[in-house]
Amino acid sequence: MKLKIAFILTASIVLSCNEKPGNKDSISSNLPIQGTWELISETKIENSDTIFTPASKDQKMIKILNDSHFSFLRHDLNKGKDSTATFVAGGGSYSLKNNQYTEQLDYCNSREWEGHSFVFTVAIQNDTLIQSGREKIEGTGIDRIIIEKYFRVH
Repeated sequence: MKLKIAFILTASIVLSCNEKPGNKDSISSNLPIQGTWELISETKIENSDTIFTPASKDQKMIKILNDSHFSFLRHDLNKGKDSTATFVAGGGSYSLKNNQYTEQLDYCNSREWEGHSFVFTVAIQNDTLIQSGREKIEGTGIDRIIIEKYFRVH
């Protein structure tokens, strides 16, 4: 009997040590957010101005999410050779609890964005991810509501 109890206790300890590292909040959510997403459109609301921008034929943006981290990449499709030249990239960790998605931006080519957290509400409708929330960085003048729509690439 003591041998059975010792075996069960040992097995429980070993199995509990084999948990995958990562964000437990993202694992506990039922939203299938992991994957590669391509930007369809974005809406930015600043003060009383609303700017809707559909995906451009001159640029492409993707967001990649695994079980604990995200990254985004945006660049022009003319290889930087005309007035549409742009490159934006960033990433970090995230948490997802129900439909509340929080990004901790650890890396960004616009360095003033690094080290900030952004809280969004996310929804998935078919193959479309809708992310909305506030981007605010004290001392920079950045304070806006942003709504981004992505379609699932993979």
